[in-house]
Amino acid sequence: MNEYWKIAGAMILPNLGGFVNGQITRNNLQNWYKNLKFPAYRPPNWVFAPVWTSLYSGMGYASYLVWRDGGGFTGDAKLPLLAYGTQLALNWAWTPIFFGQRNIKGGLIDIVALTATATACGALFYSVNKVAGYIFIPYVAWLSFASLLNFSIFQLNPDTENTNDKAIEPAQEEKEPVNKK
Repeated sequence: MNEYWKIAGAMILPNLGGFVNGQITRNNLQNWYKNLKFPAYRPPNWVFAPVWTSLYSGMGYASYLVWRDGGGFTGDAKLPLLAYGTQLALNWAWTPIFFGQRNIKGGLIDIVALTATATACGALFYSVNKVAGYIFIPYVAWLSFASLLNFSIFQLNPDTENTNDKAIEPAQEEKEPVNKK
């Protein structure tokens, strides 16, 4: 029974970040996101929650397999689990950057780094547990698609970069340099 709690914990952990980030997304869908221009291949908004829930659950289970088979945080699993934590942090950072800051370019930079890190993580997971590595294939495929989508949104919305509801302070005038003699 104890193993089931470990599996459940590993699967819940990534979903916690997804749950928190879902609120940030919902807060910006109507007042910002819906006003952007999108490529024709963008999925409907309702697709994202079940896809991410599935992917988070899968990556969590994969992390459990690597932790179990690789000797925990001190054995062969140490580097793969470090890569896992890094890619998960990049994953959780994307929503506050893209939706929270309304920073499309920053989101693009993050998701490209995330896709590279998740790919490395999947390869490292494969070296410890083949099933865990295979579980990362749909995740990396989705991230690749999401990267393309983020890039297309960036290209289609060049004038919306960093626009938000905050007042923009006027630029301070440059002071004339003081001449020293």
